[in-house]
Amino acid sequence: MLTKRIIPCLDVKNGRVVKGIHFQNLRDAGDPVETAKQYSKNGADELVFLDITATLEERKTTFEVVRKTAENVFIPLTVGGGIKTIADITALLNAGADKISINTAAVKTPRLVKESSSRFGSQCIVVAIDAKKTARNKWEVYINAGNTPTGIDAVKWARNVQQLGAGEILLTSIDADGTKAGYEIELTRAISTSVNIPVIASGGAGEPKHLYEVLSKGKADAALAASIFHYDEYPVHKVKSYLKSRGIPVRS
Repeated sequence: MLTKRIIPCLDVKNGRVVKGIHFQNLRDAGDPVETAKQYSKNGADELVFLDITATLEERKTTFEVVRKTAENVFIPLTVGGGIKTIADITALLNAGADKISINTAAVKTPRLVKESSSRFGSQCIVVAIDAKKTARNKWEVYINAGNTPTGIDAVKWARNVQQLGAGEILLTSIDADGTKAGYEIELTRAISTSVNIPVIASGGAGEPKHLYEVLSKGKADAALAASIFHYDEYPVHKVKSYLKSRGIPVRS
């Protein structure tokens, strides 16, 4: 049985890790390099680094912070934010990223997913989907850091990006983000059972039980969290111990 991955997320703004609720009301959570180093030592399987305002501010991801982070951690690093071109992807991979997360640009220019996965390999290309519930069993894709509705059905878009060559989906529920009330299980299960590529569940983790639920009931391949890790409520190794005790296969 494949092990489930536990992935801390570093949402970065102005060179600092931040965390908010529903993508709003951001508060400081530390230095990204030091935070990443701590997670690497503490048993995280991977890290996700998202420059959350790069797209809105129409700028590229902060390469220097990515480079310093990559130099100090020895687990896979996924980087996203402000990525629009093959050149952007090349630069981030050269800076030390292992995978690239594309969100807004994937919706606006789907061929970028196809071209980049063909050039760099599907294992390098993660498509991030930010979704908000619109009706029962219906979720809409949002772009521009969760600010702009697209009218695109999230489940159909997930199938589409798989066909385009994405190797993984980073799925965030805007409704659940930062609430610490639990992941959006129905959304996660709907996406996970509709595609054959790994799905990383994001948005809503407040306690280890929530990660257990999204990995079991939600059928996610990995669980991403921020708040519970950033403020030392539940260290990664303790979350893994809990999951293992509940029968979820995780790396020691």
